[in-house]
Order: sequence, then C-alpha cells, then structure tokens
Amino acid sequence: MNTQKDETTHFGYETVAANDKAGMVRGVFDSVASRYDIMNDLMSAGLHRLWKRYTIDQADIRPGNIVLDLAGGTGDLAREFARKVGKGGQVVLADINAAMLKQGRRRLIDAGISGCVNIAQVDAQDLPFADATFDCITMAFGLRNVTDKDAALASMLRVLKPGGKAMILEFSEPNKAIKPAYDLYSFKVLPTIGKLVADDPDSYQYLAESIRMHPDQETLKTMMEGAGFERCRFHNMAAGIVALHIGYRI
Repeated sequence: MNTQKDETTHFGYETVAANDKAGMVRGVFDSVASRYDIMNDLMSAGLHRLWKRYTIDQADIRPGNIVLDLAGGTGDLAREFARKVGKGGQVVLADINAAMLKQGRRRLIDAGISGCVNIAQVDAQDLPFADATFDCITMAFGLRNVTDKDAALASMLRVLKPGGKAMILEFSEPNKAIKPAYDLYSFKVLPTIGKLVADDPDSYQYLAESIRMHPDQETLKTMMEGAGFERCRFHNMAAGIVALHIGYRI
C-alpha cells in the first residue's frame, strides 16, 4: 500500500496537502482532455511528436512484447506500440485520469487499433499489476504530476521484467543560454494560448510551474538509480527542455 512520506507537497508553486494533489491534478486534466492534443501541437510547434517518435524508436519494441504506457492519456504512444507488438503482444494504456483515457480509447478506435490494447485507470504510485509483467514501461510527460515520484519509480521497477527497460520522457532543465526566453514563453505565452484555445489559462500556468518543480536531469537519474534501476542514462532534446531517461531492471 502506498503511503505519502510528507504531509504536504507542491502543486505547481503552491504548497498543498499531499493527499489533495492527485485530485487537483485530475481537475487540470479533466479540464484540458478534449483539447489536449491540439494544445500540445500549439505549445510545442509540433515538436512533441518528434520527442515521442524518438522515445518510440529507443523503446525498440518487438513482436510479442508486453508494454505499459503510463500516463498514456490520449494514446499516441500506445497506438504505435500496438502496431509493433502485433497480435502476439499486448499494450496497456494506463492513466489515473478517466477523461484522458476516454479520449485515448476514442483515438485508438479511430485508428483501427483493437485487440492487443487494454485500457486501465491506475495510480502510478501503486500499480495493480503482477511482478515482472512488462518488457517495457513508458511514461511521457506524466511523472512531474505524481505526488510521490520515488513510490512510482519503485512500482515501475517491480512490474518490469528482468532485462526490461523503463523510459521517462519529461520536461527538464534547459541550458542557461535559452532559459530566459524559455521562461518568458512558459509564463507569458502558454497561459495566453490556454486562454484563447481552451479557455483555461490556470491549467497552463500550472503546467509551467510543475515543470520548474520537477527534478532536473541528474537528479532524476539519481532517483532512478536509488529505486534500483541499472544502466541509467538520459538524452537531452531541444537544448534540455525535454529529456528522455532510460533505466533497466537487471
């Protein structure tokens, strides 16, 4: 059973009760679910598709593999993994947010994906799967929203097969040369886009703040090693705005 280590945590820059954070994050994604994909395209100028494509390529999924896509939301990674595992494999599209999973289910159906994909509403901190179930676990732009990241990493390691890999794609710490422009974009432009397109500037203000509160590249690598992952490494993209962390269960 998962327990919170601290009585308080952060929700963006705000300090909140640890037990309240999941519900507050749920509210953010309930609000943006229907426009999540178009907002990602607008906010990143389409670059999020390249970051996810790189993650998919690095996953090296083979026919027959069993894959868990955590915080999989609208299913863009799960859709590609389903094509790679084939009829003999399985993909679990998992998210804590029902509204996001509803969008993901619809998009999978629209893409003609069926049979090898299961959908599960789960908490990454306490995954309801048997030990050593998955060949690969991905988590794209979800870990920063988790209250107890150490618990989530430990849970991921537990359900990973020996020899399997975990892949965490997340916003990270950009290099100093672009940081002033990146901060200006994050705190001025993103909420404006959120207001104009989704009528929800507050959710995109939270997005910018949650990125700043997320561990940087080296810190997350150390956290993965502390959880028991081996051969941990990360790949920076877009001058460190995004990083892909990879670790293995040996």
